[in-house]
Amino acid sequence: MRLLVSKSANASSFYVQKDIKKGNSRTTVIVEKLGTETEIMEKYGVADAKAWALDYIANLNRIEKEKKTEIMPVNMKLFPQQTISNRQRIFNGGYLPLQSIYHSLGLNKICKKISSNGKFEYNLNSILSRLIYTRILFPGSKLNAFEESKKFIEDPEFDLHQVYRALDVLNKESDYIQSQLYKNSTKVTQRNASVLYYDCTNYFFEIEEADDEGQLRQYGRSKENRPNPLVQMGLFMDGNGIPLTFDITSGNTNEQTTLRPLEKKIIEDFNLSKFIVCTDAGLSSNANKKYNSIKDRAYITTQSLKKIKKHLKEWSLDPNGWKKYDSTTSYNINEIDEEENRDTIFYKERWINENGLEEKLIVTYSIKYRDYHRNIRSNQIHRANELINKGSLAAKKIRDNDIRRFIRETKVTSDGEIADRSIVSLDENKIMEESLYDGFYAVVTNLEAKAHEIAQINKNRWQIEECFRIMKSEFKARPIYLSNDERIKAHFLICFLALTIYRILEVKLGNKYTVSEITKTLREMNMLKTKQNDYIPAFNRTQISDDIFEVFEYRLDYEIITEKNMKKILKATTK
Repeated sequence: MRLLVSKSANASSFYVQKDIKKGNSRTTVIVEKLGTETEIMEKYGVADAKAWALDYIANLNRIEKEKKTEIMPVNMKLFPQQTISNRQRIFNGGYLPLQSIYHSLGLNKICKKISSNGKFEYNLNSILSRLIYTRILFPGSKLNAFEESKKFIEDPEFDLHQVYRALDVLNKESDYIQSQLYKNSTKVTQRNASVLYYDCTNYFFEIEEADDEGQLRQYGRSKENRPNPLVQMGLFMDGNGIPLTFDITSGNTNEQTTLRPLEKKIIEDFNLSKFIVCTDAGLSSNANKKYNSIKDRAYITTQSLKKIKKHLKEWSLDPNGWKKYDSTTSYNINEIDEEENRDTIFYKERWINENGLEEKLIVTYSIKYRDYHRNIRSNQIHRANELINKGSLAAKKIRDNDIRRFIRETKVTSDGEIADRSIVSLDENKIMEESLYDGFYAVVTNLEAKAHEIAQINKNRWQIEECFRIMKSEFKARPIYLSNDERIKAHFLICFLALTIYRILEVKLGNKYTVSEITKTLREMNMLKTKQNDYIPAFNRTQISDDIFEVFEYRLDYEIITEKNMKKILKATTK
């Protein structure tokens, strides 16, 4: 079978064709239509449709060849009276899909280049790859990674002490690794660098005292309300949800100052200059907006309606003048049919000139979003009442979403007299004030695009929050037990690389499965090694495992895999 490319004025179509014999003559027939170049790129998330088609046909030829090959049974003798040997018998093969992506991204070649310029003899590629695989499958300390990597079919080629030395090298080469990774990834999966999402989070350490000034581990405002010293991560993600680059700063760094240095690195090291930066309000300083208002850059950022000027707030909350994305009709949101418009998003927009910036304010309103706000606040009020019944007082310093914001503490009775003790009650004025904003959401942008296009771009910000959740919960990026600044940064480089490889795996699997489903499947993909060095699957075959083997064009779920065939599989994953 071979590839046939049919070109027309508008598109190139790809077909699988095959020579067949009819009587005494041979002819060519179309076996399968693969689709147009655009259809293949969109359906399979690839950047090169022709390369994908050639690989697809090569796999068809391989399968056809295997069918023609006589399959011989494997005979084994087992004795009920004979005990098993004390050598390792169970090995994990779930890292092999990760290894395929690792090598397709050229990380092995990046390590080779770094090693050729360095004065060390340990195997950097073996160390980095195992740190990444174990971070995804068996997250833990560096000691844990060293021990868990012994479970893989291929032995690690390093000692534990070399892992810590390698961390110093990885941190030193972090910028080079990130830029090369992006360049290589464009050949592996479709990247959308026209829209970049930026956000910050922090990670805690199980220590009580911060480091000296100038070092990373410092006290700051913890996202998880922990009193421990922190470090802060700023992360850029592309429009397809794949990480682009990151940086680590001290825990007491102002988040707003972290965007521009990392963005400059993207412009200089990644050769990207035309893009839209999408952030939340906390990262959107006036300086950052101005920085993304020059050349071919633009911005979209959320906007708190509580913090805008009075006349803009009144305009935003006015029930009149609302539109639907697909209509020019004007609506009063207090008079609409709620059941009929439950899933409808209404909007209004206007250009404003504030602080030397001309930008468009877009406000949306949704019945469903209003009810969501009401439900959240109802639960918070219930919990605030429980605190009042227990005699708890409101704290002097509380966060914006702390339930104690609804608790009022006074020392004056309703008659105006000084009370003997503090009177704690619900703050009805605060509750009423917050209810005014139920269902409303706002963004500002310097783009002239339509409101629904801006909304769609901003809607995908959830994916960068998902990236942080995966690193914290699934990859257990914290707490961190390293103390050296260089090694702390290297730890997060490994987490970043693991996240990138995992995200590409998600795309290859069609974004059909959760991170827990995928990692559980890979983690349980164990193989029993026989005395003859063959391998017997010791896991349950599922739809996920079937999809994985189909995507990566090898199978670990045959009744037995001979030593020879396993070597072929291992070789294929390191191409």
